Amino acid sequence: MAGSDTAPFLSQADDPDDGPVSGTPGLPGSMGIPKSTEPEVPDQEGLQRITGLSSSRSALIVAVLCYINLLNYMDRFTVAGVLPDIEQFFSIGDSSSGLIQTVFISSYMVLAPVFGYLGDRYNRKYLMCGGIAFWSLVTLGSSFIPRERFWLLLLTRGLVGVGEASYSTIAPTLIADLFVADQRSRMLSVFYFAIPVGSGLGYIAGSKVKDVAGDWHWALRVTPGGVVAVLLLFLVVREPPRGAVERHSDSPPLSPTSWWADLRALARNLIFGLVTCLTGILGVGLGVEISRRLRRSNPRADPLVCAAGLLGSAPFLFLSLACARGSIVATYIFIFIGETLLSMNWAIVADILLYVVIPTRRSTAEAFQIVLSHLLGDAGSPYLIGLVSDRLRRSWPPSFLSEFRALQFSLMLCAFVGALGGAAFLGTAIFIEGDRRQAQLHVQGLLHEAGSTDDRIVVPQRGRSTRVPVSSVLV
Repeated sequence: MAGSDTAPFLSQADDPDDGPVSGTPGLPGSMGIPKSTEPEVPDQEGLQRITGLSSSRSALIVAVLCYINLLNYMDRFTVAGVLPDIEQFFSIGDSSSGLIQTVFISSYMVLAPVFGYLGDRYNRKYLMCGGIAFWSLVTLGSSFIPRERFWLLLLTRGLVGVGEASYSTIAPTLIADLFVADQRSRMLSVFYFAIPVGSGLGYIAGSKVKDVAGDWHWALRVTPGGVVAVLLLFLVVREPPRGAVERHSDSPPLSPTSWWADLRALARNLIFGLVTCLTGILGVGLGVEISRRLRRSNPRADPLVCAAGLLGSAPFLFLSLACARGSIVATYIFIFIGETLLSMNWAIVADILLYVVIPTRRSTAEAFQIVLSHLLGDAGSPYLIGLVSDRLRRSWPPSFLSEFRALQFSLMLCAFVGALGGAAFLGTAIFIEGDRRQAQLHVQGLLHEAGSTDDRIVVPQRGRSTRVPVSSVLV
């Protein structure tokens, strides 16, 4: 196991021989350790024996996967950073430029289940290598499309979705087979931290590379970095046995079931996902329509609608958690109402960002908005919620009820954070008119930014009036 991958291309990587050895230290059911009713967490030595990888090698694998995930999201948002140049080059309008992302997401969405099927049954490392190489080549090729072949650009963006689907669906499962419990949560939080960072860097890198090279095509030629990614993936990443870190040493290795059996099992967990999809569509449309109608009488309508949505969602999300043990029907009703209200701000926030920032800075503003929203939201919140839950569990007697209560109470923090977000939007409503007016005047040439000479004041010095920097007279 310490050498190269033993699994051939497109074959099962978790051979029964790769499973845990009898008497593995640190595992329940091993020699000298009695079995417990609940599975215990393997220690560091146990993980190393199971996976055949040292802790430093496992951490290095995660670092490589994070680097590729960073490139993944950079590639997604590079096009957005040079979108005005693409529109001008191909002589297309907003609808056609929006179609670029629609084609990519559609391809990505449709092919993700395909690669999910393949990733559960065949060698994940080689699937990712092939997908990344394909996506990088297609991205590079799209930079050479002539201006009269816009349909070819759409085709290449769809093909990029093929490559990215092969990575995004498979990479997290490798991390899951290298770590357990808190370690897994930490590693996954690092892995998904690449989403906001990569998204923001994609915007910035795309626009800056275009500025330096004087040609937007170079943004697509520079950012992918696929050759390095494939080499690192091929040379560093090892294929761990599936699920071995989560099963007892004396239990048989897991075998894949049919795809229809997988879908039937997963269908039992999809109710929450369907509710989220429906409430997202309903909430976005409702928020935009309410805001549009209120703008006629109140210029602060946008932040006020966002505030109302967040403040209104907080009690319903809290009640959905409070009722979770008593009534699942009530829980889903409260989730439906809470998520609908929560979704009201999505489109409005994007609109606010665009009309308070001048056009030449909007891509950078979008980048920072993406970075900050994920940084203060989904990048670290799963780990923090899990950390609070673990701390609560340690103070209670071990039982399934204590595990449920710990997670229930930790998730209730989200409702209070949502209320804080609503308060922040109320504060935004105070300044929104002035910020919007300032941006409009700047675009119309009626307002100029203060230059370096304007940051000076007149003071008496040696019998005459002299302009000096403000900082020189501040105490």
